[in-house]
Amino acid sequence: MSDFARCIAGGGVALFPADTVYGLACDPTAPAAVARLYELKGRPADKPAAVMFFALDRALAALPELGPRLAGALRALLPGAVTLLLPNPLARYPLACGPDPWTLGLRVPAPGPLAGAGACVLQSSANRSGGSDPRTLDEVDRSIRDGADLVVDGGRLPGTPSTVVDLRAFERDGGWAIARDGAVARDDVAARLRATTGGIDIT
Repeated sequence: MSDFARCIAGGGVALFPADTVYGLACDPTAPAAVARLYELKGRPADKPAAVMFFALDRALAALPELGPRLAGALRALLPGAVTLLLPNPLARYPLACGPDPWTLGLRVPAPGPLAGAGACVLQSSANRSGGSDPRTLDEVDRSIRDGADLVVDGGRLPGTPSTVVDLRAFERDGGWAIARDGAVARDDVAARLRATTGGIDIT
């Protein structure tokens, strides 16, 4: 087991490099770990986070209720620098969902130093709430670095956060929307999703 997976399994909070910015990660099913992560960030406890898998097949296996159209969208967009807002009819990972248990944020980053990590994590950027997204460990607030149980140095990262794509209507009618602009351009998202709908742009 890697140091990262061991930290997560033991209820710790890890500071790690994603494919965009530095993030904080913990076990998404451990209330005490989630509370510590939010406390380190100074983030309101009712604000949703994302669940991150380090391989697409693990994400698809964990969410077997996704319909075929939506599963196709995941394969088109992931892994990569996007966060997908998905319907969550079984209310999975409620600690990551904030006040809306029926919506799940999902991340599968591009392969990096943690590509082999087996752990599924609750993930949020490693900044104080409302602060800038850190590209290097030196840009992470000292209190966060000191408070994390594990720090993984990935060098300098791109620094642009993930694009947030709302796919909650995609299975029903192919509808989608950009909820936050980020590392992946809207035109790129549109082209990938268009390929899953037979070339029809139904945003």
